[in-house]
Amino acid sequence: MTNTATTAKPNSNSTAENSALVSTQGVTTIADTVVQKVAGLATREITGVHALGGGAVRAFNALRERIPGATASAGQGVSVEVGERQAAVDLQIVVEYGVAIADLAKSVRRNVIGAVEQMTGLEVVEVNINVSDVHIPGDDDADDNAESGRVQ
Repeated sequence: MTNTATTAKPNSNSTAENSALVSTQGVTTIADTVVQKVAGLATREITGVHALGGGAVRAFNALRERIPGATASAGQGVSVEVGERQAAVDLQIVVEYGVAIADLAKSVRRNVIGAVEQMTGLEVVEVNINVSDVHIPGDDDADDNAESGRVQ
């Protein structure tokens, strides 16, 4: 993503959403982590998304959740580029088995774009989705049984 805006004066072609962030009265900047968290939460709202992040990230966050007082990151599996007026989002997700991935991606994109644009006023220029795994029901149960041993 290229950020071509370098002044605090609004572009004559800017839309109402963009002029809310950059105007003659000042500039509002949105931190990358804000967009990252909004996108992550908006992704998790969609039925069929099991988790965000690759295997290593999910394993690390599972360990972190076991520490009293620690919480999983809302931005896990999300990377963003944020400019003065635009943002680009990259998501890494795990889908539930049986979900139509193309339809899921469409829903995730729509929800992420809506949430980020509504909350931040930034124009979302792209949402790239990388499906890294499929969650099969019972996988979590199998892991629990493997840890307890064969004989109980």
